Amino acid sequence: MHESPFPILIRQSEIRYRSGVNRNIYSIPRISSPQLLQNNVVENNCYEPKIHTPNHHGTSTRQAVATVITIFVVSLLALLYIYMKFPELQESEQQHLKIPWDIEDAKRLGQVLDRYKEKYYFEVLLAVFVTYIFLQTFAIPGSISLSILSGFLFPFPLALVLVCFCSATGASLCYLLSYFLGRRIVYKYFPEKASQWAAVVNKHRSNLLNYLLFLRVTPFLPNWFINIVSPVIDVPLFPFWLGTFFGVAPPSFVAIQAGQTLYKLSASSDAWSWTSVILLAVFAILSLVPVLLKKQLRDKFE
Repeated sequence: MHESPFPILIRQSEIRYRSGVNRNIYSIPRISSPQLLQNNVVENNCYEPKIHTPNHHGTSTRQAVATVITIFVVSLLALLYIYMKFPELQESEQQHLKIPWDIEDAKRLGQVLDRYKEKYYFEVLLAVFVTYIFLQTFAIPGSISLSILSGFLFPFPLALVLVCFCSATGASLCYLLSYFLGRRIVYKYFPEKASQWAAVVNKHRSNLLNYLLFLRVTPFLPNWFINIVSPVIDVPLFPFWLGTFFGVAPPSFVAIQAGQTLYKLSASSDAWSWTSVILLAVFAILSLVPVLLKKQLRDKFE
C-alpha cells in the first residue's frame, strides 16, 4: 500500500519554514514592548522643537577652567613683573603704589608716578597699561580712577588711545572668561532663555556694532555686565572689541580731561558736568543714527 504524498509535502513545507527559506514570506517580525515604546518616543521627538545649544569647539569643562586659571595666573605674573621692574621707591612712597580704588588713591599714586615719569617713562606707561587691563579683565572697580590718572600723567591723545585700547582688550579677556565658564552655565540651566536672546542678537546682527557703541556710551548697563553677557548671547568677539574701543572714547574723553585738574577733584563724580552729560547724549544719538537710516531705507525699498 503506497503512502499518501500529502503528509510528505506538509513535512517538507514545515522544514523549509523552520529553516527560514520562506520566512520573508510567511513570518512577521516580532517587536517587543520596550522597542515599541522606544519607537514611539523617537517619533514624538521628531515633532518637538529643537533647542539650540552652543558648540564649545570640543573644549571640556576641565579645559575651560584651565584656560581661566591660566589667564588669571598670567595677569598676576604681569603685575608682578611690572612691580619688580619698577624703580626702587622711598619707604613713604611704597604704601601708595597700589590699585586706586577711589580718587584719593589716584591722587597719591599720581604724585608718586609723576615724580618718576621723566626718568622711567616707559615703566610708568607699562604699569598703567597692565593694571588697567587687569582691572577690566576681572571686573575690579578702579578703572575710572586710572582713566583720570592717565589724563594727569600723559598727553591727551596718548591717554585717550591708551584707555580705549586697555578697555577694549580687558573687556575682551573678560568676554573670554565668560565664554568658557559663564556661557556653559547659562546654557545648561537656562537653555531656552539663552536661545531666545541669541536669536534676537542674530536678527540684528548687521547693527551689532551700533548697538554696542550705544551701550558703551550710555550708562544704562554697567560695562562688566555687557562683558559677561555678550558671549552668552552670541555677540562675535571682533565687533565686541571694536564697539568697546570706540564706545568708551566719549566717557574716557571726559575722565581724561578731568585728569588735568586731578588735585582739584574730591571724588570721581566731580569729573562729570552738565556739559559732559550732554556730550555723551549726543554721541549716543549719533551711534543709533545709522541704524535708523538703514531701517528707513529698507522700509522704503521693500
